[in-house]
Amino acid sequence: MDYKFRTSGTCSREIYFSIENGIIEDIRFIGGCDGNLKAISKLADGMEAKKVAALLRGNTCGFKPTSCGDQLAVAIEKALKDNG
Repeated sequence: MDYKFRTSGTCSREIYFSIENGIIEDIRFIGGCDGNLKAISKLADGMEAKKVAALLRGNTCGFKPTSCGDQLAVAIEKALKDNG
């Protein structure tokens, strides 16, 4: 299933991704640090969504209480909760 998540507190504005059978795929960030977010997307693609969320949850960026990775974790957790 495809998801769109509007981020909060980060340079990226939105995250798009799919979760099929518990596996996250096709992660795309809109805005943010292009190179870093492409790297996160490549590393997480094909992994178990719950594991990605656990790894990235709580990661901060500078003095911000969140990061693009943390926002991806929030998005994954919301998607999993909303779909059982």
